[in-house]
Amino acid sequence: MVTQIVMDHTGHSRHEYDVDDIEALTEAERRFRKLTSEGFTAAVRTAAGESWRVFAFDPTAKETSSSRFATSCAAGAVS
Repeated sequence: MVTQIVMDHTGHSRHEYDVDDIEALTEAERRFRKLTSEGFTAAVRTAAGESWRVFAFDPTAKETSSSRFATSCAAGAVS
């Protein structure tokens, strides 16, 4: 099983799929493309436990996470 993790303002959700299931794989790629087109940053976790940013869907990655980081400054705050 492969896992896609989506982190957003509501928390996170996990989507697991089997790479041998063409329908599930197609849905996972669609989700990846949708999230990255909306400004989410995608990363894969390596076997060594490191995370690397990716720009294309990789069906062989065991775990992909997508997150959107938002920053803001309050009025009068120094950035």
